[in-house]
Amino acid sequence: MLKNPEQTIGNMADKCSTVFISYIDNEGFPVTKAMLKPRERQGINVFWFHTNTSSNKVKFFRENPKASIYFVDKRFFRGASLLGTVEVLETREAKEMLWREGDTMYYTEGVTDPDYCVLKFTAVKGRYYSNFHSEDFDI
Repeated sequence: MLKNPEQTIGNMADKCSTVFISYIDNEGFPVTKAMLKPRERQGINVFWFHTNTSSNKVKFFRENPKASIYFVDKRFFRGASLLGTVEVLETREAKEMLWREGDTMYYTEGVTDPDYCVLKFTAVKGRYYSNFHSEDFDI
């Protein structure tokens, strides 16, 4: 049983190196992509990721903001799926919030690179798996 979703899933999010994000393409099919872990988070409600503005996920999130993110703890064979929506943010403030030294390897023009944007994922519910048991929860 999941006693404290915010603590358990928050720890998974902080320790992971990769997170999976899913979006719906223009034919209605789900597409899942691996991404670097979130740069920032507020509890397990809001997560911020950086990505290329030119990516398919940005294109499709602009058309349909429904999304899911999935964290895996391979050591204990457990995972957490969060369902919610994504906002594509291109403001200087959002970009500066996530910018880190070395990001020019992804965005050569720096924090103002037009191919750099922020994805703000806001969760509404989740599903946790551990010990051969799954459990739904609201956020």
